[in-house]
Amino acid sequence: MQRPHAVVIPYPAQGHLNPLLKLAKLLHSRGFFVTFVNSEFNHNRLLRTRGPASVAGLPDFQFTSIPDGLPPSDKDATQDIAELCESLLKNGLPPFLDLVDTLNNAGCPRVTCIVSDGHMSFTLDAADRLGLPAIYFFTTSACGFWAHSHVRGLIERGIFPLKDECQISNGYLEATEIDWVPGFRNMRLRDFTSFVRTTDPDNVMINYNLIQTKNAARATAVILNTCEELEKEVLDAQRQRFEKVLSIGPLHLLERAIEDPQLQAIGSSLWKEDDACLPWLDQRAPRSVLYVNFGSITVVSTAQLLEFAWGLAGSGSHFLWVIRPDLVIGESAVLPRDFLQEVAGRAVMVGWCAQERALAHPALGGFLTHCGWNSTIEGLAEGLPMICWPFFAEQQTNCRYLCRNWEVGVEIEGAVRRERVAELVRELMEGEKGNEMRLRAEEWRDKIRAAAQPGGSSCLNLDLLVNEILLKK
Repeated sequence: MQRPHAVVIPYPAQGHLNPLLKLAKLLHSRGFFVTFVNSEFNHNRLLRTRGPASVAGLPDFQFTSIPDGLPPSDKDATQDIAELCESLLKNGLPPFLDLVDTLNNAGCPRVTCIVSDGHMSFTLDAADRLGLPAIYFFTTSACGFWAHSHVRGLIERGIFPLKDECQISNGYLEATEIDWVPGFRNMRLRDFTSFVRTTDPDNVMINYNLIQTKNAARATAVILNTCEELEKEVLDAQRQRFEKVLSIGPLHLLERAIEDPQLQAIGSSLWKEDDACLPWLDQRAPRSVLYVNFGSITVVSTAQLLEFAWGLAGSGSHFLWVIRPDLVIGESAVLPRDFLQEVAGRAVMVGWCAQERALAHPALGGFLTHCGWNSTIEGLAEGLPMICWPFFAEQQTNCRYLCRNWEVGVEIEGAVRRERVAELVRELMEGEKGNEMRLRAEEWRDKIRAAAQPGGSSCLNLDLLVNEILLKK
């Protein structure tokens, strides 16, 4: 019998690469030949960051790449998201079809299925032409995907585009309740994707997301890196619109069950990881350190960086802060000498780190986050309460769920002020409210971990995906 061959393709950004690679490893561990498709830009970044071994793969787990259609660049930073979306829409299909054709004539098993990021809908066109099942993987939360999916409803009701820019700051976003979306509770316009905060009806990101979410109905199945226990209401609502919706997360917990050390060793970090923080964490007391990371895309102004810095300093807490080389808009992230002197001994700053290992460390007591979904689900899986500072896209939706529905988070609202940052950190790490959130976070942790155990909802859904959808003749 021919071995199944899955072509797995992420949207070309760090937060999409990570979960798609985990899913690819899980498919390989269940007998699939895997071809993992990066953009040429990210393929070259991996080579520079991690060396040739990073894309050497295994005899039956291979890496390849296709162009993203943008001009060549060798910078080590996330590309302009809007430009990337426009380019993929126009230029993605031909090289992808060529790639599948090459694979089918390369001596490896013929391609039997496409597992695609839900932001790469040209793969559905390819699957239609090739007669292959196409799995559409949204790397957002279920609630984030659902908010994106209902932007058309905002347009139909005259809520989007905004009438004028003042509506962004005059309380309109907070005051406008969104009570017509099945599965949603306690939602305001403010809690929808940040892309709706514009007066431009032709906004690139809005139109790109309209296309991608509409196309989900064409997929053989929609899968999400979440679990039933966490987002059941929303998942049930989605099953009224899409034929098959499967929650198969958290993928990083499912990945830990893989026994092949060579497969486990394959990584996807586009920045060089600094593990020097781990021995430092070993020396700290349990639950005494705040972890601060704004993810791979968030950018801040120099003024915001300084407010966060002095807020963290003023909190009195120990903290581990990940400061990407491209975190500050248009310049290097340089912290003042007097700040470094102030926090010496109780803080470590690194350019990038192995986040899953850091979050799992017993020294961690809280997480200051941008509410990207990978960070959110990884933090929840470790039972960490969170301070939320959403930056863009569906991070607003995740923030609302963390603070209101799951009750494990508190948001930094309005402008970043050092006094408020210090106050929230103290409350999270030492206060009564922080302790209450921590207890609730630990309850969610236990439910989430149970879902990823054999017999748990996510394990059963992964079995269903493999046996009933991908391997079904």
